[in-house]
Amino acid sequence: MGTATEPPRARPSLPEAVAAGPVVLDGGMSNQLESAGHDLSDALWSARLLADLPEAVTEAHSAYFEAGASVAITASYQATYEGFARYGFDSARTSELLHLSVQSAREAATRALTAGVRRPLWVAASAGPYGAMLADGSEYRGRYGLGVDALAHFHRPRLEALAAAGPDAFALETVPDTDEAEALLRAVRGLGVPAWLSYSTAGTRTRAGQPLEEAFALAAECDEVFAVGVNCCSPQDADVAVPIAARVTGKPVVVYPNSGEHWDAAARDWRGPATFSAERVQGWVAAGARLVGGCCRVGPGEIAAIGSVVRGGRGGSG
Repeated sequence: MGTATEPPRARPSLPEAVAAGPVVLDGGMSNQLESAGHDLSDALWSARLLADLPEAVTEAHSAYFEAGASVAITASYQATYEGFARYGFDSARTSELLHLSVQSAREAATRALTAGVRRPLWVAASAGPYGAMLADGSEYRGRYGLGVDALAHFHRPRLEALAAAGPDAFALETVPDTDEAEALLRAVRGLGVPAWLSYSTAGTRTRAGQPLEEAFALAAECDEVFAVGVNCCSPQDADVAVPIAARVTGKPVVVYPNSGEHWDAAARDWRGPATFSAERVQGWVAAGARLVGGCCRVGPGEIAAIGSVVRGGRGGSG
């Protein structure tokens, strides 16, 4: 696994790089693991492999770095104390696995740099929504019946454990509503790790139905948040959301949508056409996007195409 836990020296922080130009994120962790033959069918999803086969997680990160990504998002989206406890993991072991999620991504970065990659590489520690732990689809609905205080209490221990592992940023991602956004913004205070906040959206609203103007405005004055945007939505929804995020917050925008296909729960398969394309990236960057990648069903091929657009356009750290 290696012992590399510290980022390479002599490179800008991720917020500094984003301020200078577009930076390429990775693609979907789950589809990369599944394409390698790993079973992600239980409630822990990709977080299960942190315990069972961490080398597979490192290899997935490596595939994206090789494709041209400059930021790896850790496999901790569904990793929580409550979720791991259901599978018999105590809090100490869960803390170890949260730390390992950052270490695995850092190890992949070290391997890429050793293999000759010459661009800066960063690690963003993923913190998914409360509904991801429930594994019942409520992460795409929000409004769990919990208040902001309870949600902040849920998120804070995991964020503390991830912060102790030394990531370059937090990815507060797939946020379905403003209550959870407010809780996450409260939970990251004082941890010393910059964060991006990204909602899962439908049209001009969050998944729970709040206007995006209101949702994005929550992060406008939050010093810990250096980028705001959307993920795990359709590319068409990203087209709509990026300019709103830029206008409302004045911050760099993060955007990493799905392929455009939708999950048919009855058939247990993806349906519809993929509408994700590198060409859309040009529009997102023009509208203010500075962290650009993909989420579900977006793989190394698409990330390579994004890298070509970003590096062939306005530059940046890639």
